[in-house]
Amino acid sequence: MKCISDDCRKLNIRFDLELIKEAYKTAKSDIGFSGNAVNCISLTHPEDEKIQIDNRGIFWTMDESYNEIQVEKFVNEDAYRVFEPLMNKTYLKSVYDILSEHYKIGRMRILKLDSRTSLSYHRDPEARLHIPIITNPGALMIVENEAYHMKADGSVYYVDTTKYHTALNGGEHERIHIVATILDENKEEELYTVYGGD
Repeated sequence: MKCISDDCRKLNIRFDLELIKEAYKTAKSDIGFSGNAVNCISLTHPEDEKIQIDNRGIFWTMDESYNEIQVEKFVNEDAYRVFEPLMNKTYLKSVYDILSEHYKIGRMRILKLDSRTSLSYHRDPEARLHIPIITNPGALMIVENEAYHMKADGSVYYVDTTKYHTALNGGEHERIHIVATILDENKEEELYTVYGGD
C-alpha cells in the first residue's frame, strides 16, 4: 500500500506519537466516544453554545442506480473555533495549535473505526488531515480506486475527501485517528520551509 499521491500524502509535519497516545487516553476517559454512527470524541466546538455539536455533517453518496444523493445536513465547519476546554492542558491542544498555524481548521475529532468495519463510500465538501494514533495493516483508506495505509508514527496525512472514498478496518483491533477538516488549502512548500525535508 502506498500513501503518496495527490489524494493521500504524508505532510512534512510530525508529532510525538507517545504524547498523542497519552492525551488520547485522557480524552477517552474524560470525554469518551459519542457511540453513535460516527463514534468520535469532538475536540472542537462551535463558538455559539446554542449550536449543537454535529458529529456527522453533510456528505454525498450514490444510490443503487449510481445517482448521487445528499446525506445529512450542512454543518458550518467555520463555527467550530473553540478547542475542548477539558483537553487544553494536553498534547492535543499543541497539535491543534500547530495545525492551526498552517491551516484553517474546522471540526477536529478523534474517530474510531472498530475492527472488521467500514464507512460508506462517499465524498465530503472539504479535505481532511489525518493523524493515525492506533492502526493495523488492515486499516485502509480508499480514495476513488486507490487503497492507502497510514502508519501511526506521528505523521500528518492530507486526504482529498472531496473525492469518493471510504475507510475500512479489516484488522482485529480498532483504528483511531485524529481527523481535522481543512477549510483552506495552503501551499505545502510552506511546511517544508518551517519543518525542513523528510
